[in-house]
Amino acid sequence: MTPLKSQLFTVLRYQPLWRLALAISAIAILYLATTSGSELMPPSPSDKLNHLVAFMELTLLARLSWPRSHPAVLLALVAAYGVAIELIQWPLPHREFSLADMLADSVGIMLGMALWPLLPPPVSESPL
Repeated sequence: MTPLKSQLFTVLRYQPLWRLALAISAIAILYLATTSGSELMPPSPSDKLNHLVAFMELTLLARLSWPRSHPAVLLALVAAYGVAIELIQWPLPHREFSLADMLADSVGIMLGMALWPLLPPPVSESPL
């Protein structure tokens, strides 16, 4: 194994790093989803694209954080987080509950799941 590939495997196998990144991302996404300031986010061609990318990232971070967990469990947890955000937004005067947002979240989750096989295998299968 080349030194670079060995280093990549080492980083990808360091679950505390990914769990910290997941927690920071989840907190940042919740903050952005519940604040009114449009100055916090640069303009995007679509709000739905923001949802898609955010939930694709959350899915990949969840898979890296718990590579031995069943993918369906992680999928359900990330999807539940998306639904929870929409429910939190419902009573907020500057936000709204949106099924379209949940659909974009779901597409992001599916893309994250589809990208997973492109990453090196989880800890138990990764040679060093």
